[in-house]
Amino acid sequence: MVTTKSLFATDGLDERSLEFLANAVEKNNLPGFDYFEFKRAVVSLIQMKLDEGTAHKSAFTTAATVGVTKEKLVETAAYYKNVVEKEKVQFDQALENQNTTKITARQEEIKRLRDQIERHKAEIVRLQDEMAGYLNQIDQAENALKLEGEKLEKTKSAFEKTHQSVVLQIDKDIENIHKYL
Repeated sequence: MVTTKSLFATDGLDERSLEFLANAVEKNNLPGFDYFEFKRAVVSLIQMKLDEGTAHKSAFTTAATVGVTKEKLVETAAYYKNVVEKEKVQFDQALENQNTTKITARQEEIKRLRDQIERHKAEIVRLQDEMAGYLNQIDQAENALKLEGEKLEKTKSAFEKTHQSVVLQIDKDIENIHKYL
């Protein structure tokens, strides 16, 4: 069985990001036979060892019997590309919210602790033990900040690579539709 995820899967993609984008395409599947069903048919035929050109032509021949045109395939491919683009916008907003929640809050905590240290410098003798504790908290917060930043950057990079691959595949499919049909 050809899953939606397998329609766009290539080596090296982030599984979670691919699953997310595939679910978005599936959720927004237009009724009737369009690019989505055409792509599924082409992939199925290629899995049956048909060459790419023959797979496209065979799938289109079948689709044409229910009134599908080359123009409809290109138009609906653009629709699904737009769905994927909208998901990227939402992802970018969610990533920014995570940045605000996780990184900015930690930065504010670091600033608060540094301010507290400055206020205590006048009483350094009495407060030396307390200051060591705050410095330790700062180190932990900076380490956590670094880890969160790396984690978010890795997530962003994985999503963008997956997004770019899906968009390139859709563009290639559009090119193949024009080339073979």
